[in-house]
Amino acid sequence: MGIFNHTCAHHLSEIINKKPFQISYFSTISSAHKIRELSNLCSKGYLKQAFETFKFDIWMNPNLFSHLIHGCISTKCILLAKQLHALTITSGCFRDKFVTNHLMNMYGKLGDLNSMLVLYNVMPKTNVMSSNILINGYVGNGDLESAHKVFDEMPERNVATWNAMVNGMMQFEENEEGLRFFSGMQREGFFPDEFALGSVLRGCAGLRALLCGRQVHGYTVKSGYEVSSIVGSALANMYMRCKSLEEGGRVIREMPVQNVVSFNTLIAGMAQNMCPEGALHHYNLMKKTGLQPDRITFVSVLSSCSELATLGQGQQIHSEVIKRGDTLVEGVVSSLISMYSKCGCLEDSIKAFTKRKDEDIVLWTSMIAAYGFHGKGEQVIELFDQMERQGLKPNEVTFLTLLYACSHCGLKDKGLEFLDLMVSKYGLSPGVEHYTCIVDLLGRSGCLSKAEEMIRTMPVKADPVIWKVLLSACKMHKNADMAMRISQEVMKLGALDAASYVLLANIQASAKRWEEVSTMRKAMKDLRVKKEPGVSWFEFRNKVYQFTMGAKTHPRWKEIDSYVKELMSEIKKCGYQPDTDSVLQDMGQDEKEESLAQHSEKLAIAFALMISPPDFPIRIMKNLRICSDCHVAIKYIAKIKEREIVVRDASRFHHFKDGTCSCGDFW
Repeated sequence: MGIFNHTCAHHLSEIINKKPFQISYFSTISSAHKIRELSNLCSKGYLKQAFETFKFDIWMNPNLFSHLIHGCISTKCILLAKQLHALTITSGCFRDKFVTNHLMNMYGKLGDLNSMLVLYNVMPKTNVMSSNILINGYVGNGDLESAHKVFDEMPERNVATWNAMVNGMMQFEENEEGLRFFSGMQREGFFPDEFALGSVLRGCAGLRALLCGRQVHGYTVKSGYEVSSIVGSALANMYMRCKSLEEGGRVIREMPVQNVVSFNTLIAGMAQNMCPEGALHHYNLMKKTGLQPDRITFVSVLSSCSELATLGQGQQIHSEVIKRGDTLVEGVVSSLISMYSKCGCLEDSIKAFTKRKDEDIVLWTSMIAAYGFHGKGEQVIELFDQMERQGLKPNEVTFLTLLYACSHCGLKDKGLEFLDLMVSKYGLSPGVEHYTCIVDLLGRSGCLSKAEEMIRTMPVKADPVIWKVLLSACKMHKNADMAMRISQEVMKLGALDAASYVLLANIQASAKRWEEVSTMRKAMKDLRVKKEPGVSWFEFRNKVYQFTMGAKTHPRWKEIDSYVKELMSEIKKCGYQPDTDSVLQDMGQDEKEESLAQHSEKLAIAFALMISPPDFPIRIMKNLRICSDCHVAIKYIAKIKEREIVVRDASRFHHFKDGTCSCGDFW
């Protein structure tokens, strides 16, 4: 008592007793009420007051020390923990196994594994609970090897032991090992709780193990856990991560109670599986049910708006973000930067960035990506320099956005400089994605041989994407012979898909090798490989208009077709010459020109000009890369109609104005 009163109490009064707090002790109140009061004081961090008020009860019942210990965990102060430990020793309470177990748990939660282990080793006789606490302590601090050793040495285990190992392995993405523990648990006749089942399902999701996930789903139904919101959300997430959207949606719909977590799981799953329309639909449904979206919801739906380039919807969600007070949340701000950028509103991205509260690398990387997507190479370099001056350390993603920006702005020397800086200054190891950007940069610059040499000598294994990037450069520079050689590399990896065949066919067509073009088309037909159709769309007054090549099903097709012909005639008078070399089919000149005029982006622009007022900004989105003929044609259209036209293709943004494009014809 003396040690605590003269040493510990003084320190406790300085650290904990920051606000005056007094409570009278009435000896007549019930034990249950005393425990509630003691627990309430400890949960609020008033440890000194709790001890002084109930010290006689604590001496009579050492188990009440557990409340002080839990309160010590909440303060996260290791010094207080050791003082409390000293008090249990001077009072003799440490001999109680219950108290010692709680002390071990306290040290484990506070990260002092050595003290936790010392307590375990000095216990006269340990029990299952002691070992479980030791395992949880190791797991909580990421020492899975020690946790595994304790588990193996235990003469007796219970369900909590197995749950701890399953949760621990899954927490640190040791998914296969976690599933092995789950199987062993069942063999031993133990039944996991809802938290362990949720961990197992997250492990299945991490492994994309759909069959295994379905088996666990069957187990949850048999064990009655399918009504648990924890298990239900984990099940839905598993199906979503395994790209089984229908099954995931069914799980959510069949849950007895739907909450924000279940809706977030569904919305995020759809957003991540390229189903942005579904994500936005369920966002609206979520609000109709009376549930309020949170920051996790906003990140998913804003990314969906980015994918669809639906500016109106994105602006409405931004308003919701403001109402909810989440405008300074890192993930939300990053999503806003990306959304406005991909909707063609770079200025709004800049506004979102400048209103940030914290200097976070994620936000800076998002802004660098936004500038790069719009071809603002100088701003990218300036922002990176500013970021370094702020003392922020770029990561692998930051350098990936830098290299991507350089490849789309023609900054060959700067791109190579960034790659060197990544290794020499920041000690980061470039991945295949970084080298892909450099190959793209060299290829676009016409350095095809150097690009090929880089692929063959880089320290990481080449994947199909990097070879396809070089194949695309061969098309750009009409190098048919090299393209055939590179296609063999793609074929070796079993990745000669529709895009590769179309690229090769285009290259052969440019070289007037019609027999090879015919061979390519036959191969595509035999393999049932279909070219992805070009789709363009734009938003006007909260309505989205979509066009495909030769969209004759459009209700105003005749008007659109007539206006496109009128446009083509006008720009020809100004010097436009259709690039008929890019037409695959061996047909007459007039037919080729007619085919080019029916490209989806030309139809979308024509209709936008027809229905929008002169001051309306025309923003067209396309799922594929814009072709060279459309790129030239739109420059002429922007000039003769005195309109700024923004086109987002699969690669980047193009801002057309006064007969020029922001990409400088380098894309």
